[in-house]
Amino acid sequence: MCGVAGVLFAALALAAAPEIAKISGFSPRAAAQEIITENSFRESISTPEIIKFHRYLTAEPHPAGSARNNELAQWVAEQWRQQGLEDVTVHQYDVLHSSPREISLEMVKPTKYRASLREAPDDVDPDTKNPKVDGAYLGYSASGEVTAPVVYAHSGNPEDYDYLRKHGIDVRGKIVLVRYSNPYSYRGFKALTAERLGAAAILIYSDPAEDGYTKGPVYPTGPWGPETHIQRGAITYDFLEPGDPLTPGYASIPGAKRIPAEQAISLPKIMGVPLSWHDAEPLLKKMDGPVAPDSWQGGLLFKYHVGGKRVVAHLKVAMDTRIQPYYVTEARIRGSASPDEWVILGNHRDAWVFGGVDPSSGTAAMLELTRSLGQLLARGIRPKRTLVICSWDGEEYALTGSTEWGEQYADELKRKAVAYLNVDEATSGKNFDGDAVGSLAPLLVEVSHALPAPSGKTLYDEWKVYRKAELNLTQPVPDAELANTRIGSGSDHTVFLNFLGIPTVGLTFTGPYGVYHSMYDDFFWMNHFGDPGYRYHTLMAQLWGVLALRLANAEILPYDFDSYAENIRQFVVDLNLASHVSGHLDLAALQQHITDFQAAGRELNRNVAQAISSGQLDVAAAARVNQQLMQVERNWCNPQGIPGRPWFKHSLYGARYTYAHLELPGLTEAVEAGDWKVAAEQAKILEDELEKNTELLKQARAMLDGPSARAQ
Repeated sequence: MCGVAGVLFAALALAAAPEIAKISGFSPRAAAQEIITENSFRESISTPEIIKFHRYLTAEPHPAGSARNNELAQWVAEQWRQQGLEDVTVHQYDVLHSSPREISLEMVKPTKYRASLREAPDDVDPDTKNPKVDGAYLGYSASGEVTAPVVYAHSGNPEDYDYLRKHGIDVRGKIVLVRYSNPYSYRGFKALTAERLGAAAILIYSDPAEDGYTKGPVYPTGPWGPETHIQRGAITYDFLEPGDPLTPGYASIPGAKRIPAEQAISLPKIMGVPLSWHDAEPLLKKMDGPVAPDSWQGGLLFKYHVGGKRVVAHLKVAMDTRIQPYYVTEARIRGSASPDEWVILGNHRDAWVFGGVDPSSGTAAMLELTRSLGQLLARGIRPKRTLVICSWDGEEYALTGSTEWGEQYADELKRKAVAYLNVDEATSGKNFDGDAVGSLAPLLVEVSHALPAPSGKTLYDEWKVYRKAELNLTQPVPDAELANTRIGSGSDHTVFLNFLGIPTVGLTFTGPYGVYHSMYDDFFWMNHFGDPGYRYHTLMAQLWGVLALRLANAEILPYDFDSYAENIRQFVVDLNLASHVSGHLDLAALQQHITDFQAAGRELNRNVAQAISSGQLDVAAAARVNQQLMQVERNWCNPQGIPGRPWFKHSLYGARYTYAHLELPGLTEAVEAGDWKVAAEQAKILEDELEKNTELLKQARAMLDGPSARAQ
């Protein structure tokens, strides 16, 4: 709808609109129009369309670098063209890829057992019989061959090897067998830990205690992992530096200069293979040595021993490592008023096999979101700011596509990006998890009030119930603690937040999910266990789109720096409690800077509310204020990066080697290392950044107070 008819429709709709709740960043009239736009967007989201998208995406295996995944890059581009999106582009990045040529594992002592390294098909799910499904492998494993004793090293974390060492067990030259997720740590950190200790190889298996029958019914009768499920994955050291290992810090566009592989700090030098518990059980059963401690015992029905002598295995890994193209598909809806301010939405496309949850649930939701936005565009309804939508490639290997795209357009993104909204897995259940930097957490809570959930309650109400249970609280969760503001790594937000200083939000619905990265994470699993009826896929498309529209159409960008300051204050409090920093450093100056920043944020919130509620906000003044506010997140980035990991530049947000969240990363790592000189330097960097951002907020407030801030 456009022209006179469109204007008349909008005017009549505004006149008929009921009184609505305040929306952050919108004047009353703009808020009324925004609600109409959001309702129109939500109502056009079609569950049957999502199901069709999901079935197409999950019809074949499509790991990064495969012909099918490359075809999907072009298919997504064609969908977006048909939907009416603009500037559809397929970017090519030539990266170091890793895929299996030959992998074998055989126990040669005390008995013979040859691991299948495959997953068993099931008649109820025809997709599991697809001959294109690969066996067990880990991306970026080193190649080699070894015959050596096997040691059970629990979860493969440093403290596990400390235990072995104390009991006289040396893992040098041996094959270590470790579990996924007890406690959680990224498989790449397990590999690096084993490599540093001189192990010859690492086998990582899925114990039923984590994701199998001890949790409940297994596939195909339940959501948990069956006997032969294999958690594939990469073991890249992308916690040191993500992206293409051979183009560190710059984009791997065709013709880019590459460093030698031996200089790449993110490439493992150890062989690694994932196992099902079906293939791990014969090794564990024959182990000698001391009985493993109670905390190391798993779900298999025998006592685990640590081994080290009796069980000997022969492992061969031959990987194909060549430069291959990855493809990032991008589309836009150009903004009507501020086209050089970008709200970016992204989801990765590559899957280890079918990717029913990870990532095809997110891709299906994204394609339906864009279809609905395309319908609005066809009716003449265009966002004020530009929406940039990206289908990333190679996320599973090293967060590759998003990192290369972010590195390529870094300068432009630092000028133009309002926020990055990431959805990796749209849904494996009905429990909402929302991550956000402190400045955007209140907006996420606000939007959750506006969305009806499948239960008949609002998303906000469902979220409150789940979050209370997740945090094991007896009282309702305060709104300030609903969103998770402690953001780690492991998905495509990393380049935006940690390298570029762009505010990020991560959205997902979770539930019992024992088939992660396995063949069984497919269309059948989703329809029977993850999201029967695709109700939460539908809600995700609505949530993602409404959040994007709020950011794209706000008159004043709805960042909340008062809230952000409270997060920063808590980060410092928690670090001090954990490591007694105040016994070595005077934190008074840092705490005062946080107080000043919070005061400036609170005053700015008050002035913004007054300015927009008047309905007389000057457009030019608002534009200047928005440019100031967009700079705040950039200012948390130190050009030198955090000590030891210079690619990671954000002073508030980082990630441990395990992918777990790490607040105040430069300061925290220095404190934990007992390096108080570096800790003092990092604290001073934080003070300077806080001071700079406090002044920036004061300047933004002055712009709203100035004589040109309101229309005459």
